[in-house]
Amino acid sequence: MLISQYAYFKLASAHVSAAEITARLGIEPDEIRVRGDRLAQPPRPAAHMWQVVCRKPGLTVDEQIEQIVDRLYPHAERIGALAAELDRVDGEPGASTLQVVRVFEHPDGEEEDLTSPAEGFEKLPGQHQLLGWHLDGRTLEFLRLTGAELDVDEYAYG
Repeated sequence: MLISQYAYFKLASAHVSAAEITARLGIEPDEIRVRGDRLAQPPRPAAHMWQVVCRKPGLTVDEQIEQIVDRLYPHAERIGALAAELDRVDGEPGASTLQVVRVFEHPDGEEEDLTSPAEGFEKLPGQHQLLGWHLDGRTLEFLRLTGAELDVDEYAYG
C-alpha cells in the first residue's frame, strides 16, 4: 500500500484575511488561501485561510502534528483568543482546525517498509509504518488552548 499524508493547523475566516491574521499573530504562515480566488460565486475557497503545514515524507501523523505543535505551542493562547474572535466575527464556530489528510494508494505515496524493526521480530505485510497514530497530552492541551477542532480526511486515490 502507498500512503501520502500531511497535517496542518489553520485559522479560517470569511471576513478576516490571512494577511490580517498574520499581522495580528506575528507568525508567518507556510500557506495562505484567499476567499473566492478559485471561484467568485459561490466563493471557493469559502474562507480566507492561514496555515502552518507539515508535508515531510517519512514522518508519521504523530510526528507531523508534533512539528506543528512545537512551532505554535508558545503562541497557543494568542491563537486561541484570535480564533474566538474570528468565530464571533463570522458568527459561527470552527475558525481553528488541526487537519490531517491521508491518501491511500496515491502514486506519490510512501511504500510499506518490510524490513524488520528489530532482531527477532518479523515485519508482516499490511503493517505499514505510517498506519496508526495518537495524540499526546501536549497536543490535546494545544487543541484546547487554541479552541481547535480535529478534522481527519482519508481518501482512496482515484
